[in-house]
Amino acid sequence: MLFKKFKFILVLLLFYQTALYSKSTSLNKINSKNLSNYFSGIVAFENENNSQALDFFSSSKILMNNHEPYLQKYVYSLVLDNKVSQAINIIKRNLNKKNSNFFDAHLLLIVDSLKRNDLKKASSYFNNIDNSDQLDRFNIAILESLKQYIYTFEEKKILNDKKNLGKLSNILETFQRCYLTDKNTDSYFSNLINDSSGDYTRYIFFYLSYLVENNLIEKALKVVEDIKYINATLLLSQAKSWIENKNSKKIVEVFSCKNPNHIISEFLFLISNLYSSQDNFKKSNFYLNLSNYLNPNFIFNLSLVAENHYLNQEYKKAKKTLKNFSNEDNFYNWFRIKKEAQIIEKQRNTEESLNYLTAEFNKIINPNNRILFDMANFYKNSKNYEEAIDYYSKIIDTLDDNSLIKSDILYRRGGSYERIGKYEYSDKDLLNALKIDPDDAYILNYLAYSWLERDYKINEAIKMLEKAYKLKNDDPYIIDSIGWAYYLIDDFLKAEKFLKRAVELMPNDPIVSDHYGDILWMLGRKIQARYFWQNVLKMEDAEKKIIESINIKIAEGLSSS
Repeated sequence: MLFKKFKFILVLLLFYQTALYSKSTSLNKINSKNLSNYFSGIVAFENENNSQALDFFSSSKILMNNHEPYLQKYVYSLVLDNKVSQAINIIKRNLNKKNSNFFDAHLLLIVDSLKRNDLKKASSYFNNIDNSDQLDRFNIAILESLKQYIYTFEEKKILNDKKNLGKLSNILETFQRCYLTDKNTDSYFSNLINDSSGDYTRYIFFYLSYLVENNLIEKALKVVEDIKYINATLLLSQAKSWIENKNSKKIVEVFSCKNPNHIISEFLFLISNLYSSQDNFKKSNFYLNLSNYLNPNFIFNLSLVAENHYLNQEYKKAKKTLKNFSNEDNFYNWFRIKKEAQIIEKQRNTEESLNYLTAEFNKIINPNNRILFDMANFYKNSKNYEEAIDYYSKIIDTLDDNSLIKSDILYRRGGSYERIGKYEYSDKDLLNALKIDPDDAYILNYLAYSWLERDYKINEAIKMLEKAYKLKNDDPYIIDSIGWAYYLIDDFLKAEKFLKRAVELMPNDPIVSDHYGDILWMLGRKIQARYFWQNVLKMEDAEKKIIESINIKIAEGLSSS
């Protein structure tokens, strides 16, 4: 509460220094109610409550002609509320006023011109942007990218004299060549998709669109052969289904390289994704809504809007967005069901969430492996291991013996068996998973730690952990496991080295702190040991069993000392 009050005072001070209070402004028109609404709107805006902020801003419109920060926040809030057309109209009405000269205003005008297919008008707005404005690196990249795209759309060629924007330049040129149906488009997409420096799997969808639009259906079929429902994104799962079911034209309907609005929409999505990766969900949704405005057919982007609302704990907005997904589309319908189940869990409890999910699942005829996989994970995460095992087993029966996907499912089922004490089955699954993928550090770690906990094949477990550590030497769980292994064979100095690192990486993990306390005790550092044990008692994730053990240790120490 104190923080909110401080923010409010700071806002007030900043506001006082703006042009609103200059001699040229009539204070008679700006009454206390308008100011109060504006201040309340800012507080709501800064506290991520955009709906409330918009209500307050809408009640203080008299500030529109007098105060640029108000106009900026009002317009921004409108876009966040998916009222893009309204935001654009407000900017247009204020076009000749000094307070409309800010980056978002220019961007909205460019987007509006593109929406109306007026490329000449869109291009003209670049001349109005004051280069002296304090533009951040994203804004500069956005402007440069839009310039390059619009030039290609107008001139039917790629701009030669252009700024290098790193990886972004590769993406820009790929879509420009696609728009021009350039003979090298195929290789540009291939280079982008196969680029190991980042995750460009999304661009497989656009590549498929290009192939379909150019009647290269056989090639598209070969591409989707490598896409597996169980680990593919929602977008690629949908594309695979459309192509395999001879409904490939659906892809071109939602995205076409020959449509400038579709290309710019995808570019704005890219910017949205950059902000999302920085946990800036407000800006992410701003650009997502602009993206959806230009290409409302691309329903996939709405799944990301829903996800952002969910991550920002805006559950009402998330549910509203999810209503856009049709029951007729298996993939998006299932996404909606999953997300609604997660919201129920957050708002109420796990049991209600599972009951809802199971009831909706039972309505699905012949569910694919992706749906079965999600069901298994839901049950596993809620500690309903027997049910999870049943779903994992259904998937395993359908998979090729040597597929990496099968290795992953065996790992998950093996972990579920281990949780309920069926170690024979657990060991079998985990060892079979390693036969398929012997260099999977996480499977090595899980099996080895399970053996350590059972005092079983300690030396073999240590060898597995040493291999896992070579493969993933920065993973805190693996570091903890190998440290604990050395503890069990009384190599305390070696153990301390690893466990100290583990606790630095995961200071709030109860098991890691418990382990570190044990090793400190064995090294004679008993005060420090009790300090870490006591910290465990303050941790929310500490289970009853570990708390009971810690209390005994604090009182009596370790019996082996």
